[in-house]
Amino acid sequence: MESVSAHPTERARPFDPPRPLMEWQDREPLRRMSYPDGHVGWVVTSHELARQMLTDPRFSARSEFKRAPVHRPGTDPFFGVPAAPGWLVDMDPPQHTRLRQQLAGQFTVRRMKELRPLIGRIVDELLSGMAEAGPGADLVEAFALPLASQVICELLGVRHRDRVEFQRNSRIIFNLRSSAADTSAAMDRLYATIRETAADTAPEAPGLLRALTEEGTLDAEEIAGIGVLLLTAGHDSTTGSLALSVFALLSHPDQLARLLAQPSLVDNAVEELLRYLTVFHYGVPRTPLEDLEFAGRHLKAGDSITVSLSAANRDPCWFEDEPDRLDLGRRTTGHVAFGYGMHQCLGQNLVRMEMRAALPALFRYFPSLALAVPAEDIPLSTDMSVYGVHRLPVTW
Repeated sequence: MESVSAHPTERARPFDPPRPLMEWQDREPLRRMSYPDGHVGWVVTSHELARQMLTDPRFSARSEFKRAPVHRPGTDPFFGVPAAPGWLVDMDPPQHTRLRQQLAGQFTVRRMKELRPLIGRIVDELLSGMAEAGPGADLVEAFALPLASQVICELLGVRHRDRVEFQRNSRIIFNLRSSAADTSAAMDRLYATIRETAADTAPEAPGLLRALTEEGTLDAEEIAGIGVLLLTAGHDSTTGSLALSVFALLSHPDQLARLLAQPSLVDNAVEELLRYLTVFHYGVPRTPLEDLEFAGRHLKAGDSITVSLSAANRDPCWFEDEPDRLDLGRRTTGHVAFGYGMHQCLGQNLVRMEMRAALPALFRYFPSLALAVPAEDIPLSTDMSVYGVHRLPVTW
């Protein structure tokens, strides 16, 4: 009988995916997997198959077909039903195409470069505050979280007074243990904030949401959905990536020394950290719209499939030189930390820009930065849909 297992969650080491994923990749890169509701679907762990599936139009991203690969009651109101207006990650073409085209120009490399002065100013203000209050801090609360929050709020036009509330609601939404009722209530509060932001015509409150409102090509609920999606995803992915990257560098002093000795390495270092850490650790869901053959297996319409990005980013068939090793000089081309294909993360260039600004500045301000507690005492956010650390106590 064919072996069927649940999605593994236990990590042997904080920066590595669960070991069974890598064992499946070696033996059976498209494998049967059981879902929390009893459905038996599939998991993809190879780099090649992940990219093939994520660009194959026969596989849908629509939310009415989605299942969470691990127990997550907070998704109950949102999975198994059509996507809310504006939630392009839960849509297929042509709805997805129409919305993405409206936003693509706001997230180009050129547009992100225009944000460099803003990001640099926020980084310097936060690090100066840490230096004045130190020595010692929780790097998540003092730096990674406020940087991510301030940048995405500035981009969208969310008011400063709303930031603490949106952070609290975002934590509820991304916590795997949140109930359906708590998640729905947190989502409602975020929608109220975003609707007020989009409707705010004060000259001191510009931003993407107001620009979309003034363009008039999207309706109010689509703009609200886009705003909530960008606010939560942009904030959590950057916070997780940045804090976890600092933890990884402090845990690999040879690679940190290499980065400090070669500042020009920062762009490639960021790509390698994104690949190595892959904060979207429970992958992305897809569902075949028809019975089909894929990678030698017969898949049925409606089968749930989880594409494991963290496993694909450790595939030795693509990353040939010891992919389980952090190597800031590695050829990182082709990593799938932001997904792949038409649904590749819209804000990926923003995450890169923030990390490229934050990491060199952090170690320039605090050249003796070190963990303030043993590495094994760092609380990992395995209970969140975006991986990272809950706290990162550091000293200098």
